Amino acid sequence: MKDDHVSVINMEPWGDVSSPDNLNPEGLGFMCGLEIHQQLATGKLHSRMPSELYDFGLDEIPKNWNRSSRKLRAAQGESGRVDITARFESRRNRSFVYVQSPNAGLIELDEAPPLDHDSGAVDTVLTIAAMMHAKPVSSMQAMRKTVVDGSNTSGFQRTTLVATNGFIESNLGDVGVDVICLEEDSARKLETKSTANGELVYYTLDRLGMPLIEIATAPDIQTPDHAKEVALVLGTLLRDTRLVRRGLGSIRQDLNVSIACGVRVEIKGCQDLDWIPKIIKIEMARQLHMYRLANQLREEASLPELPPDRRLDSIPVENRVALSTVSRLPLEISDLSDLFIHSSSDMIQKSLSSGSVVLALKLPGFSGKIGSKELDENGAQLPRLGRELASSAKQAGVAGIFHSDELPAYGITEIEVNAVIKQLSISKADAFALCVAPKWQAELALESVLLRARAAFHRIPGEVRNVVIRKGSPEDGTTTAMRPLPSGARMYPETDIQVLHLDSKRWEKICSNLPMNREERKSRLEKYDISSNQLDALLGGELDDLFISGVIDGGLSTPVLPSKAWASILLDNSRSEIAKEAEIQESKVPWKLLALLVFAREEKIITREGIIPIGKLYLTNSTPPLFEDQISWVSEIAELEGFSPANTDLVEQAVDSILIERDDFVRERGMAAVGPLMGMVMGKLGGSADGKLVSQMLLEKIKKLQ
Repeated sequence: MKDDHVSVINMEPWGDVSSPDNLNPEGLGFMCGLEIHQQLATGKLHSRMPSELYDFGLDEIPKNWNRSSRKLRAAQGESGRVDITARFESRRNRSFVYVQSPNAGLIELDEAPPLDHDSGAVDTVLTIAAMMHAKPVSSMQAMRKTVVDGSNTSGFQRTTLVATNGFIESNLGDVGVDVICLEEDSARKLETKSTANGELVYYTLDRLGMPLIEIATAPDIQTPDHAKEVALVLGTLLRDTRLVRRGLGSIRQDLNVSIACGVRVEIKGCQDLDWIPKIIKIEMARQLHMYRLANQLREEASLPELPPDRRLDSIPVENRVALSTVSRLPLEISDLSDLFIHSSSDMIQKSLSSGSVVLALKLPGFSGKIGSKELDENGAQLPRLGRELASSAKQAGVAGIFHSDELPAYGITEIEVNAVIKQLSISKADAFALCVAPKWQAELALESVLLRARAAFHRIPGEVRNVVIRKGSPEDGTTTAMRPLPSGARMYPETDIQVLHLDSKRWEKICSNLPMNREERKSRLEKYDISSNQLDALLGGELDDLFISGVIDGGLSTPVLPSKAWASILLDNSRSEIAKEAEIQESKVPWKLLALLVFAREEKIITREGIIPIGKLYLTNSTPPLFEDQISWVSEIAELEGFSPANTDLVEQAVDSILIERDDFVRERGMAAVGPLMGMVMGKLGGSADGKLVSQMLLEKIKKLQ
């Protein structure tokens, strides 16, 4: 374990939180691991339904799709305890509406028992495990993992341990892979609406049950930049299998980060690899700031100092501090709605008129410690307790809170602030927080604020945090709290699914047929006459297998295709243009059609300009030609539509005619005249010439004229 080579830190951690780039990971006892969740390109894990996503917003859902309403509650796990995360979620007073997509049946609705593991998904995870040198488990037991945020209709997620003790290579040495699991993806959230009785959350079930591989690394990541490299290595390995889904949201990276004076925090929402180092550095700065704040609070309260290394913590001391904070920070919530009846804040006025209240919480000793918005040297918000308090409040569903360190502001006047101070008997050392919401929700929000304020006397809480997103991208690399870290009480066996025993022959077959890695794929492509740019683009687009199918005999039901011509059409927008003209999805345009059109063009059966229109006619033809008649059909259509190449003599005559007509233009522009003259020659030939031939002939003839 990494703890073995991190010395106990007996001195105060140093570093400027306003300069996260200059924090020293080793000196701060930095530890980090990754969790990768990648969707697999198979059907759903336990229902045999297709894994398909429907791009609809809530208002666009077809009216014939069924909807079901549910309200979930926390239950005891196998250990007889209720998981802390489940207990928290159950207090949020939320109801859920599930939209049943065409690929969601009774299993997704939790009205029928699940089926056994999808065989293709199991083989895919075993393949990836073998590529990571991991050891498969002999018996795969599906487990239920409690989830009560509404994203699973059953209240739990099914997950199966597949392999352990693997590793991947990086520039800073091997990184261990502790656990590889196969699990179900959750439902997709569509929208959240606030009601007088709590939040109403809408989910669609198209993604629910889609198979995921979960890969958890050991805490062997040495620096923030190393984390980015490891994420890239893992992502590349997964894509090289050609067995995983691509596209936005198909892969998710979670970060487990801590420094010695903090604790492990799980950060979700790290979609962009380039942001990973910044997110980690900002989290290091946050943990350092909160440690220093805890000791400032302890010093003022004459409480024992918090050690600089969490391994030096004393349970009796922390219990004593906890008891002290309860007495210092009692739960006393006051209704101050009457003070704000004539408030100049439009938000407060609107909320009060709709039945909300203004509740207040006194925070003794916190004046000046909650903080207001300031930026670090990179433009990200500096860590401050105020954001932590607001995050806690938001978990109750409110928009946020107001606190005394930032008031007067937001339409709240100094007169109103003084009225609150007087009403709550607040001294100069004290602070307060206000929440405007329905009474039940404001009470829950301020209780959460109080608990987080008490926690400020200790190390940061171990929790799940989310990257702050604005317009689809990280705002500045900062994070907000989502929920407490789950406990062991979260997991218990799934009794509806049989244990899957791994046959040794199945494992041996998988190990003997592993996909090529990136270097092997690159080496294979280098044998063909394509440019380096084409090679990189084919690999990046995961088109290399398709390319190989076109340049070997019979791979795509056509004779061998020229390398450069086949690579070009795979990489250009011909497929999307054909789909657009035919008014179908791009995925519905078969690659075999592109191969046929490339072959016809190279055989001088059609012109380059005929590829898109003839492709469209092929797809919209009510009776597509049989394979043996395809070339004849293409030739016939090209003749009818005017896309048969003109013979060389006709092309040369047209070129000579244009050169004579535009003699002055050619002498003035020289070789730069080729582009403009191309259109003239093509127009003269009615589009029936091959553009490549026209261009070549113009170049040769203009060069001779010069």
